[in-house]
Amino acid sequence: MATQHHLKSIFQHQSALVDMSFIVREYRQRHFDSPFHFHDTYELIMIPKSHGKLYISNKVVNFSDGEIYLFGPGLPHCFLNDTSFRATGEIAHAIVVFFKMDFLGKDFFEKPELAAVKELLQHAAVGLKLDKPNRWLQHAFPAIVEAKGMDAMLILLQMLHRLSRLQEQLVPINSAIPKVRPKQEDAERLEKVIRYIIDHFKDEPDSKEAASIACMNDAAFCRYFKRRTEKTFSQFVNYVRVTHATNLLSKENWNIASICYECGYKNVSYFNRQFKNIMGVTPMEYRSTHVGTAETLLEEIA
Repeated sequence: MATQHHLKSIFQHQSALVDMSFIVREYRQRHFDSPFHFHDTYELIMIPKSHGKLYISNKVVNFSDGEIYLFGPGLPHCFLNDTSFRATGEIAHAIVVFFKMDFLGKDFFEKPELAAVKELLQHAAVGLKLDKPNRWLQHAFPAIVEAKGMDAMLILLQMLHRLSRLQEQLVPINSAIPKVRPKQEDAERLEKVIRYIIDHFKDEPDSKEAASIACMNDAAFCRYFKRRTEKTFSQFVNYVRVTHATNLLSKENWNIASICYECGYKNVSYFNRQFKNIMGVTPMEYRSTHVGTAETLLEEIA
């Protein structure tokens, strides 16, 4: 049986757990409020309604309606809604399946017929994202919420099978498997700081305020934050801002100056420099190749 998860929800709907070897849960919340956490299970997620930032391992990427994610065991993550989503008053909606590698027996995925699914699960160690799931997958998640017993199991196996056949469309979120799992105390402290940055990146996030949130002095916090995220506080703020800019460039028909100010920058030249430093291209170059694709800081698998 999969372990209990850490999400706090307003409404939950889950399959009957009697004689079940995996857990299905549905969340409807005013906004996602899960802490930075990890499981000893795989986590297969569909987000029918919501958008914001996904902090995973030490990366930040945009997430939005309709996307599917597959996380391997031990991969720390949290979904955080942008203030723009919370301002809409809409209800965030997610459907999640938790399962272990051996949920159908120790050697089940060693069978030759399941080689592609085994490969999929191995790749999930870095986190996988599917931007545009096909209609079958879109219908499968609501169906597994209502299904029980063997019916639910067959749906899950079909989901994994169909995802394994879409591996060229699955985008790896991290470039390598995280080496260290954060301790619970460390995860809680870091999540509060990341939440503060994502809530205030359009303003001027302050390292002293962040240090206070982490209950540390400024110098100790700066060392801690750089060690945990591999970025200075100001670098991380720029990273979040540029992440947000990629979403606007691909989805909105705004001019560059408007996007610059929406992301918290006050100078277009500085915004252009920071964007190119992080993305390797200018905002205009990014838009010309990504318009309409809602790409994040991820590269598509060739």
